[in-house]
Amino acid sequence: MAAEVSTYTPLEVPLPAPPTEKVFTDEQWKILLALADTAIPSIRDRAAVTHRRQKGVPKEKLESAIATLKSSIGGPDAGELAKQYLEEDASSNPKFRDALQTLFAYNIHSEGKKALLMIFSALHSRAGSLVLTGSPTPFHLLTNEAREQTFRNWETSMLPPLRFLYRMLTAIFKKTWVLSSPTICPVLGFPRVPVNVKPAESFPYEFLQFPSGDTPEIIETDVVIVGSGCGGGVAAKNLAEAGHRVIVVDKSYHYGPRYFPMAPAEGFTHMFENAASTSSDDGSMVVIAGSTWGGGGTINWSASLQTQGYVRQEWASNGLPFFTSMDFQNSLDRVCDRMGVCTERTPHNRSNTTIIDGARKLGYSAKAVPQNTGNQEHHCGHCMLGCASNVKQGPAASFLVDAANAGATFMEGFRVDRVFFTDVNGQKVASGVEGTWTSRDSYLGVNGKDGVKRKVIIKAKRVIVSCGTLNSPLLLQRSGIKNSHIGRNLYLHPVIMAGAVFDEDIRPWEGGILTTIVSDFENLDGHGHGTRIEATCMLPVSFLPLFPWTGGLDYKVWAAKMRRMTSFICIDRERDTGRVFADPVDGRPRIDYTVSPFDLKHIQEGVISAAKIAYAAGAKEYHLSYRGMPPFIRRDEPKAPDAPEDGINDPAFQQWISEFRRQTPLNPERSVFASAHQMGTCRMGSSPKKSVVDPDCQVWGTQGLYVIDASVFPSASGVNPMVTNMAIADWASRNIARRLGREQGARL
Repeated sequence: MAAEVSTYTPLEVPLPAPPTEKVFTDEQWKILLALADTAIPSIRDRAAVTHRRQKGVPKEKLESAIATLKSSIGGPDAGELAKQYLEEDASSNPKFRDALQTLFAYNIHSEGKKALLMIFSALHSRAGSLVLTGSPTPFHLLTNEAREQTFRNWETSMLPPLRFLYRMLTAIFKKTWVLSSPTICPVLGFPRVPVNVKPAESFPYEFLQFPSGDTPEIIETDVVIVGSGCGGGVAAKNLAEAGHRVIVVDKSYHYGPRYFPMAPAEGFTHMFENAASTSSDDGSMVVIAGSTWGGGGTINWSASLQTQGYVRQEWASNGLPFFTSMDFQNSLDRVCDRMGVCTERTPHNRSNTTIIDGARKLGYSAKAVPQNTGNQEHHCGHCMLGCASNVKQGPAASFLVDAANAGATFMEGFRVDRVFFTDVNGQKVASGVEGTWTSRDSYLGVNGKDGVKRKVIIKAKRVIVSCGTLNSPLLLQRSGIKNSHIGRNLYLHPVIMAGAVFDEDIRPWEGGILTTIVSDFENLDGHGHGTRIEATCMLPVSFLPLFPWTGGLDYKVWAAKMRRMTSFICIDRERDTGRVFADPVDGRPRIDYTVSPFDLKHIQEGVISAAKIAYAAGAKEYHLSYRGMPPFIRRDEPKAPDAPEDGINDPAFQQWISEFRRQTPLNPERSVFASAHQMGTCRMGSSPKKSVVDPDCQVWGTQGLYVIDASVFPSASGVNPMVTNMAIADWASRNIARRLGREQGARL
């Protein structure tokens, strides 16, 4: 059955031109492209191999792979498409090469880039190649088979730098291939836009514009809010509706629904922090954060879960009684009401019905996840790249609209360098912010190369920092705030991903993304730490690169199975934390975080429970993003009509579980963990000895400076943090509005 095709075409958002400066020497380019062609080679009949970029396989194996792909693709041109897909390599694709150049120029931090370039240079020499590969032949002159064996040796090397090199390079090449491949989407049947999409018009936001000039532009206001995401959006609405002058600024740019969903390469560049290329320094964690108008609320998956009772009690018992008060519940309900959060009009797609079906058969409790969809049905599985229908009520579709209607002013493209202060009787009083504004350029605001730049100073009575967990602590540090907790206590809700393969075509990118949750395993230690099982976004670029590379042919054949897959994420409320710090060269956020053995045990149990759900729902294969464990492949043996069904007691399945449990603790180097939730780096507390902000979200040791975003969470929320973030913002901003009102009344 062919998938439906939408006639809607989003407005184009161009990518910036590749950097003109020379990122690689000619020798480094040769090595980098040889490495890329090892991961993503052209698959050919061994007898027809003519170039080192090609991987030769026996004719029978190639014909078997083509036949498998052809049966999956369907249609009269399936055989030719399958052949093109297998013959495609990395280095012959100009988009792949441009993407690599852009990535190394802009998105890899200075230390990592320097180390990789040194390795590329070493691999071009006989001595360096001997040390790194065991052969004196420069890497680019090795056969594909020898290069692939080198990759395998690096994966399990006794030397940590070589293991890191394997993780980094395979991650880069898989993601870049999926983003740039001309064949992967046709092979999967993945459409440019969702079926049945009904595009909506955007709210007509107006943004401040400035002429070029040598002197700073100076603006005065009551409140400046740095960041337009879930915290900043709610605060803007409340303060503007209370009659205060409000300016909301964001380093990123606004794109309305007619640009959505963006194509993956464009969406990552325009709407994600660091083009969705941020990872922990050890390479074990991919960290996804929004960087666009509306922040994470523009690119998240609509999940709108309220803070659970045991988390609220934990926070209250640490000197924050607000979290068990009716005021907090009122704030939770108020933000949910504004977004039309509901479960009654939530259609479940196949990934979510798989969870429901398997959980029911095992006696687990699968519940619907409330959605912020304005009490409407929402079928868009592409919302990670923006919601074309404008049904998802993120800040740009709700709270910021209310703020605009109440008179708030907005500025896009404004990167705040620091908060400045006035000394009042020895007290640091926040007086505004200063930074650089960059107009939209010919690429709609990507890099500002042909845009206007202007220094801007915003004087304000209150400064609210809502830059998100990765950037808020760095702004405080740039502003001279001294507190040892800034940037620490980083929680990431680490995730291991799994994919279940079925016999039939599923098209898992259709329908709502995350509409079901199993929470039976969320309290595995008796103190609120454990794992939840959810579905994940099934865009090829957000799913395929996280799974293990096992060889050029195997990876391509496995990736083509995605059209028959459903997804699971095992998301952990962790106990142990990491930190965010500024890169010493360019100041970007760097992440020091490795999942601890304590938390890995919980993730492991979640993975096993998800496997049981997949098996009970009839999955034929179960694949993990953990490289240390092969997939479970179901072998359905013929049985007598009256023979009992083993279900999850299947001896082969139980053996797989036993083998997985023997790997305790899991090795964090052998997985790619993912994080879409960042919390805690400016945490709230009852004392500056334990926290960054006080119970009102005001930064300790200052007046008038607040942090209002998920960085103030005292610990991990345990659920998707949007609603908790918004409720804290609702309460804190209402308090700020009242105090400002009293001050203005006193002056009158």
